[in-house]
Amino acid sequence: MKKSIVVIALLSLLACNEQQQPAEKDNVEKEVVKEDTSFLQYNSYFGSWVGDFIAEEYSDGNGDGSHSNKINLVLKRIEGDSVFGQSIVAGNSRAFKGVLRKKDSLYEFQVQEPGDEKYDGLFTFSIKDDTLKGNWTSFRKDLPVVKRRFALVKSAFVYNSALMLPDDMDYVDYVSGKTEEVIEENEEGVKDTFMVDVFRAASEKIFELNASEKELKEADVKNLKKIDLEIIRNTIYARHGYTFKKRTYRQFFDYVDWYIPISTDVTASLTEVEKKNIALLNRFEKYAEDHYDGFGR
Repeated sequence: MKKSIVVIALLSLLACNEQQQPAEKDNVEKEVVKEDTSFLQYNSYFGSWVGDFIAEEYSDGNGDGSHSNKINLVLKRIEGDSVFGQSIVAGNSRAFKGVLRKKDSLYEFQVQEPGDEKYDGLFTFSIKDDTLKGNWTSFRKDLPVVKRRFALVKSAFVYNSALMLPDDMDYVDYVSGKTEEVIEENEEGVKDTFMVDVFRAASEKIFELNASEKELKEADVKNLKKIDLEIIRNTIYARHGYTFKKRTYRQFFDYVDWYIPISTDVTASLTEVEKKNIALLNRFEKYAEDHYDGFGR
């Protein structure tokens, strides 16, 4: 019994000594991998920069600024001096890439869209304080607008079902107006014929019906004008950040502060209530009519 205890004690002592011996050094020194944190200096640049995309130069030399839109420039990644991001404007979502250079105390960016779509171009801009400011030049010189300017502020998109169009604006569809013949008779009984521009205008219902929060019934929409139905339906998409390709709709949403275009397809983010209301509104839009009248710009 004593011999067994002595043997166990000796084995334990040898094991402890072996563990205390320093490990042999590898012949090859292991490489120390350092995490690349250089991108952290650009953290404040990443995200959505939103504002007006203002027409500045036209291919025919003329223009009235009516082609201006809202744009979202998304800065996603900076690796060394390479920049990667996305432009979202007027129903288009385009990846871009380019370079940045430091000039004095500012970083200057020059990025370009792929060039395989009609409205692709080159962005040149810098960021100072809380403003991203610069210009865009079209790759094509036969477009109505060949150069634009912008001064954007950083804006985070957040879906909010309660958002409504501001009621201090008149929602008149100037894009799809038409000309009508008017005949008037003066005091002498002489008839005078002339042409006038007429437009359709939305009613107060667009401020009352929220199709993102309440399931609408036929009674809610059956007497609405077509433009009312269109605006109520598209306000759903605007809340989700849909970028409108149609100028008719952009004229109503581009000037709304809370509207931030982020995607060309928001179908997956629609709620069940919104899907049902979109179906109902679409059904009534097919048969709804509009009344045209004269409105001053």
